Amino acid sequence: MEKKKSAYPQDASGYEGLQKQTRQLKTPPLEVWENQYADKEYLIHIETREFNCLCPKTGLPDFACLVIDYAPDKYCIELKSFKEYLVFYRDIGIFHEHVVNRILDDFLKACRPRYAKITGEFNIRGGIKTTVSREYKRKGYKGK
Repeated sequence: MEKKKSAYPQDASGYEGLQKQTRQLKTPPLEVWENQYADKEYLIHIETREFNCLCPKTGLPDFACLVIDYAPDKYCIELKSFKEYLVFYRDIGIFHEHVVNRILDDFLKACRPRYAKITGEFNIRGGIKTTVSREYKRKGYKGK
């Protein structure tokens, strides 16, 4: 009789340990420029349908639409450096959940916005579509 696989994470069939280095990845720097309207609350919407990374288990490419909405404070993200930053992930095996969290962590560190939200809408793989979102609001932010 064939042993039934467990649904518990400790028996996650080969995924254990694949993402231990996610927070230590050496990504390209995100450049910023000074916001001349830092006294105003407004939103910036960034969208790319060209994001891709690799499945950490199979090495196959994953494709996604990434959307970032943010309310800048003193700095705005420079878009060319952001594009170069995103291209870095093309050779990285990373779970969808981790890539969204890592990108927002780096984004927050670079420009320190009042508010930011990232959504990664990953293409269907194996009949399953994955959408991962994370939101940050600075204490006292009244918008959105």
